[in-house]
Amino acid sequence: MTKHRLLLVDGSSYLYRAFHAMPDLRNGAGEPTGAIYGMVNMMRRARSELKADHIACVFDAKGKTFRDEMYSEYKAHRSPMPEDLVKQIEPIHLMVKALGWPVLMVSGVEADDVIGTLACQATQAGWETIISTGDKDLAQLVNPSVTLINTMTNEKLDIDGVIEKFGVPPELIVDYLSIIGDAVDNVPGVPKAGPKTANKWLAEFGNLDNLIANADQVKGVVGENLRATLDWLPQARQLITVKTDCDLSPHLPGLDDLHAKPEDAALLRELFERYAFKTWLRDVEKQLESPSNQASEGAVDLAGTPISNKTEEVESKKSNVAASALPKTVAPDLLERHYECVTDEAALDKWLKKIEAAELTAVDTETTSLDALAAELVGISLSVKPGEACYIPVAHRNGDSQLGRDYVLSRMKSWLESKTHLKVGQNLKYDIHIFANYGIVLGGVAFDTLLESYVLESHLPHNMDSMAERHLGVKTIRYEEVCGKGAHQIGFDQVDLQVATDYAAEDADITLRLHHELWPQIQANPGLLYVYQQIEMPAMHVLGVMERNGIRIDSALLGKQGQQVGKRLLELEGEIHQLAGQPFNIQSPKQIAEILFGQLELPVIKKTPSGAPSTDEEVLQKLAEDYPLPARILDYRSLAKLMSTYIEKLPRMADPKTGRVHTNFSQATAVTGRLASSDPNLQNIPVRTEEGRRIREAFVPADGCKLLSADYSQIELRIMAHIAEDENLLAAFREGKDVHQATAAEIFGIPLEEVNSEQRRYAKVINFGLIYGMSAFGLAGNLGIERAAAQNYIAKYFDRYPGVAQYMERTRLEARENGYVETVFGRRLWLPEIKGSNGPRRQGAERAAINAPMQGTAADLIKLAMIAVEDWLEKEQLKTKLLLQVHDELVLDVPFDEIDRLQAKLPDLMCNVAKLKVPLVVSIGIGDNWEEAH
Repeated sequence: MTKHRLLLVDGSSYLYRAFHAMPDLRNGAGEPTGAIYGMVNMMRRARSELKADHIACVFDAKGKTFRDEMYSEYKAHRSPMPEDLVKQIEPIHLMVKALGWPVLMVSGVEADDVIGTLACQATQAGWETIISTGDKDLAQLVNPSVTLINTMTNEKLDIDGVIEKFGVPPELIVDYLSIIGDAVDNVPGVPKAGPKTANKWLAEFGNLDNLIANADQVKGVVGENLRATLDWLPQARQLITVKTDCDLSPHLPGLDDLHAKPEDAALLRELFERYAFKTWLRDVEKQLESPSNQASEGAVDLAGTPISNKTEEVESKKSNVAASALPKTVAPDLLERHYECVTDEAALDKWLKKIEAAELTAVDTETTSLDALAAELVGISLSVKPGEACYIPVAHRNGDSQLGRDYVLSRMKSWLESKTHLKVGQNLKYDIHIFANYGIVLGGVAFDTLLESYVLESHLPHNMDSMAERHLGVKTIRYEEVCGKGAHQIGFDQVDLQVATDYAAEDADITLRLHHELWPQIQANPGLLYVYQQIEMPAMHVLGVMERNGIRIDSALLGKQGQQVGKRLLELEGEIHQLAGQPFNIQSPKQIAEILFGQLELPVIKKTPSGAPSTDEEVLQKLAEDYPLPARILDYRSLAKLMSTYIEKLPRMADPKTGRVHTNFSQATAVTGRLASSDPNLQNIPVRTEEGRRIREAFVPADGCKLLSADYSQIELRIMAHIAEDENLLAAFREGKDVHQATAAEIFGIPLEEVNSEQRRYAKVINFGLIYGMSAFGLAGNLGIERAAAQNYIAKYFDRYPGVAQYMERTRLEARENGYVETVFGRRLWLPEIKGSNGPRRQGAERAAINAPMQGTAADLIKLAMIAVEDWLEKEQLKTKLLLQVHDELVLDVPFDEIDRLQAKLPDLMCNVAKLKVPLVVSIGIGDNWEEAH
């Protein structure tokens, strides 16, 4: 499948170039035509050389923009447009349209903002974008899928190009320009601060906000200038920042409407004749005389298909899809909406009848908090067909008349709990919690658009706003538009009912429409259908149970650990200052660099983009191999993070009544299918340090229980053996050998029993390193050996395990061909950069392609295990509670009298959720805390 490419031309930039290239060209009537002539040349060249299947030319609209309102001096020094160019503007717009280009002009914003918004939308849709411009401001838009090309100079700016040209990455361009100012637009920066100063400051402080916060540290005249400009800099940044959220809906229903069109030969003949472009006129007349040659030479897509043919093909496909899909929201922006605010019993009765009769209802809740276990219900929205929805407010505090929460829930309880009335939602796990807070078990949960999107396109955003723009061409009402931002944000229970209705009813409506778009695509692929129905939807229910269960912590023990770690931090601080020969701020990268590379003259391992010595963790780890100070700094950072993230934070997050913390498990975060844990994050507690392991000691069972840990053994290596089908690797696992010992015996050519611990360690690094795509260079660094020796080990490994080498090469080829790889169960793991032009990123994607099927399959297996365990616990009506899932491990609270039963049953359940070519193995641990059980 060809990836869509969007070509955006900065028309305002083009027309000035065209005019200044040929300012004196005129037709027989004396009218200026140089800009028109140059524009036609440039637009045809862009289309021919920068081939794309979607294109647009963006011009500045007449009138003032929001920047003029913000700053009266904005662009005040610009000369008025030359009169001869003014006369050519309208003909240029007409000519560009005749060349087959969609033309966009949006009042109130600049062309840059329209380009930024389109590029953002294209990135969210997984498209590649090329922006043809000479405007340096647009460098802030560059990302892995957005590139700038200046056709005048043939300069190409991808991420590396931006860094090379400006000394900072794209995400810092706005900060960079704010500091140096933009003379063209009359946006002052810091006086006397040029590019070198901006690069130096951003390397030292990281970004503009940190620079402003630490302005008193900047010495000299330029420091005084900076401090004198502090009040202005935020406004400068606002003026320079390109908007990426313009409302384009009145001008453009969706990105697909930018499909490249063939040139309008008849209109071009008229225009070429009017402006005396005789050579082009002869060409177009010949074209009109030869119908078979009506597609212009440049009008081809990325595959080389003439645009005229391609357009017919796309339109045919669209009509076929529309005929075969579920009720489809064609041109959703034109769909008439009927949204109702339900504030009396008659209206509620009417909607209860609708949802009772509906085959599927979209349901959504509005609440007081993102914390589902603590949030209060404010209102419920429902939709039964596209364009029709209601909002039932139950707890708004603005004095408006409404039905009470208890009354509405009592009337809706039977329908909400009904398993036969099917429901769809966006992130229904949250809504399930909300209803559970009021004693209602939501039934009939059939579909979740968040998970549908995740299964279909794991690499793209899954929030409703992004999905609506991507799949429906609809720009939804944002939460911030309703409730405000930051310190001025109000709760949803304070929102006016009409505003709340427009927002909440739209959520239900859009959810239903998204389901109609996404579900047929999942149904069409058996692998995706299995992942969605058998893994993600059941896992969502289990995760909800685990989140409500929570896990108990010993706050007193954490308090004691805090005292010990605090004491150790003070000791480390003293040791660090002694090794440095002076006190300094250990949290300051700048001061660390001055000590390590200025005072102690340690070798510079690598530099930041601006050329300053780097002090990141990788650098410190490398230096720590030979020098004590970097090692102590790493120790200090690690302990400080433990203290702030866990030791101090966990007790504050525990429920004061139960002593339990309730993490949130996100299903739709990692592209590999792995879960993410947050608030608190219980998956990243370090287990390789004594202090990290001691934190796990503070996770304890309920009274009368033990904690049980069930952990898959060497799961990714087993999956590697299954996928690669290497006979030697399969045999090692089938025969129950220590696979690292077996690999060492193969690589070193010795009997199994003669393998020593060092050789086994080497083999373990190789086994795990290769499944993560580790190179000879990486292996050499990891083992502390010469690169040639590492290459020799890898060669021996592949010689003994040829199936693994074949799997890796096969996977690279398939990933480059398809743009994705798959797990054993059919989950698609997308790799957007696998076909990119950026070498290091493409190589990174190739390494990810090798590991992703193993990591993704492991994620699928642990989810299937989680589902099987919870189903068995419910069926047997046991009191054991499933608490956590951390990578390949499940943690449970088990009453004393159920321990033997769990210990016997769990390995059987977890090992039989799937049949691989090698046996799965589960190890069980039991203890009075998590560390002891693990």
